[in-house]
Amino acid sequence: MTTTVDARPRARTWWWGFVPYAVLCVVHVVALAVGSDAVAAPTKLGLMPLLAVAVLWGARGMPWRTPLTLLVIALGFSWLGDGAATFFPFLDDELPAMLLCFGVAHVLYIVLFWRFLAVRRLPWWSAVYVVWWIVLLLVLWPYLGALAFAVAGYGIVLGGTAASSTRAHAAVAVGAAFFLCSDTLLAFTLFLPGALGAWATPAVMVTYTLGQGLIAAGALVSLGRRADT
Repeated sequence: MTTTVDARPRARTWWWGFVPYAVLCVVHVVALAVGSDAVAAPTKLGLMPLLAVAVLWGARGMPWRTPLTLLVIALGFSWLGDGAATFFPFLDDELPAMLLCFGVAHVLYIVLFWRFLAVRRLPWWSAVYVVWWIVLLLVLWPYLGALAFAVAGYGIVLGGTAASSTRAHAAVAVGAAFFLCSDTLLAFTLFLPGALGAWATPAVMVTYTLGQGLIAAGALVSLGRRADT
């Protein structure tokens, strides 16, 4: 006599792991909006660990293979990027360390999307991310200074993440687009201070947290479907 495992209970409960992450996202963004650095700083450092916990919760019952490892490590490097000023206090400028950490995270995402989560061919419209990269550099290049080539390289992997995500689950593709929007806003706040106004900083984190959350959720849905087949 054989028994089968009913996947429906996990299907109904996997997303509960994202609730603490969503709550912390709201707290963090509100703290930014009202200028409460005492709350914004520690809550920012809690975002990616809570998202990793959500992934671990959602992955219950799945075989732990390379895709989940890539996802969790990418969140780890994102966490290092979020806290670059805290984790690398010996640096005069934390921006290069932040670019490096997020650059590694994006490379891991590209491998994850292209190698393990792809469900379709690369659509023709993904070329819009090439146009985005060119336009962004044309606008910001005079202000990038010594970081010009580093930012250009980071833009390649960021655009590569967004483009490769178009082969994956729709939530992954939307999440990667939000991530790209977040970093675009961040680039303007860093290199053209004041150009976007006071709303820009909260907007950076709204789009960032949405992006990371949707990427993680879409990846879990995709991997869960494959585990159930």
